[in-house]
Amino acid sequence: MNGLTSGNSIAKPLVWALAILGVAVAMPAWAELKIGVVDFGKLAEESPQAKAAQDALRAEFGNRQRDLQNMQQTLKTKDEKLQKDAATMTEDQKSRADKELRDSVRELQRKQGEMQDDLNVRRNEEMSKLQRTLTETVRVYAKAQSFDLVVADGVIYATPTIDITPQILAALQQRGGAAKPAGAVTPATPAAPSTAPPAAKPQGR
Repeated sequence: MNGLTSGNSIAKPLVWALAILGVAVAMPAWAELKIGVVDFGKLAEESPQAKAAQDALRAEFGNRQRDLQNMQQTLKTKDEKLQKDAATMTEDQKSRADKELRDSVRELQRKQGEMQDDLNVRRNEEMSKLQRTLTETVRVYAKAQSFDLVVADGVIYATPTIDITPQILAALQQRGGAAKPAGAVTPATPAAPSTAPPAAKPQGR
């Protein structure tokens, strides 16, 4: 009986030791995984494809943006003139001028809304194309460099040694940005239109 007990007391630690050894042997296989991290936000800001998408939107909506800005300035000038001349105008003249100014303000706001809607649609289209390009570039690079795993969203912390964002940016720069439409000119004004109503404040009777 004592011999059996002694044997069990030796066997149990041996089993645990073998189990621990098995875990220790398995750990290097996980540790040898090649993992990379990509900052998609940085790619979307600094890649030539992202800049090309922004230029395309500016080229497409620049003229409309300038037209709206000119229209807004014209209404502001009319409103200032109306306030200046109100003292010498008849009630009928002021009423007609007020109505004309209000109608012009509504027209401007309508055009601003239409442009904003069109811009949102085109921006979503460009961002969707950019997302596909970024994802494809990461996949091609990861496969060529024999990565086992590449993560992007939801990363709280990563050491610089596994950050492959600079390499992906270099690959995107080699691909270059999308070609601009023939004859497209990048305007100086931003693509996003002003959604604020014009400064005009028509006077009432």
